[in-house]
Amino acid sequence: MSSFNKKYIAETLGTFILVFCGTAAMAVNEVYNGSVTHVGIGITWGFIVIAMIYAFGDISGAHFNPAVTIAFAYAKKFSWKEVPKYVVFQLIGAVMASIMVRYLFPDSETLGGTRTVLIWHKAFVMEFLLTFFLMVVIINVSTGSKETGILAGIAIGGVVMLEALFAGPVTNASMNPVRSFAPALISGYWKDLWLYILAPILGALAGVISCKWVKNKNCCDEC
Repeated sequence: MSSFNKKYIAETLGTFILVFCGTAAMAVNEVYNGSVTHVGIGITWGFIVIAMIYAFGDISGAHFNPAVTIAFAYAKKFSWKEVPKYVVFQLIGAVMASIMVRYLFPDSETLGGTRTVLIWHKAFVMEFLLTFFLMVVIINVSTGSKETGILAGIAIGGVVMLEALFAGPVTNASMNPVRSFAPALISGYWKDLWLYILAPILGALAGVISCKWVKNKNCCDEC
């Protein structure tokens, strides 16, 4: 199998594992009376991100997130023509994960999907900021489309974990359009989905722009 195909398989598999573990933790917590706990959910999201970056970073770049893929293309660190393909395979992996969560935990209302207790514009700002912070870390520890360095996975996963811990109770800390879209599609819970798609994309783009504030002028122009 060519490396061309392997990177798409890696994005599909990595997104599947990431979305399954994170949303399954939320579904288990919902169905079994808080047995996982909010802290447990945050830790699950953080560590599965770390694991998937180390597992697939050298194959596909370990995006697993359309907002990250679009932001890398905007930064000229990833080909725009590859963006639709990556997004499709990420979506396939996420939907497969939500189908599996539905099969295992049919009593879960949202299958670990995203919902907010904030008014929509505050939730939008929160998701924008969360993804901005995440992309600031990603863009500053990345080379090309791949996260490199022994601490890159820990840095990125650590940010996901911290943000899930403090923002999880108010917006579920999505930062990832397919992570929100897939559970909505399978559960039928569509409320406020638009902001979980748009805010992360805009936040990730802002994170790329911030690269030029702290690095050299051509920091985002190297493919």
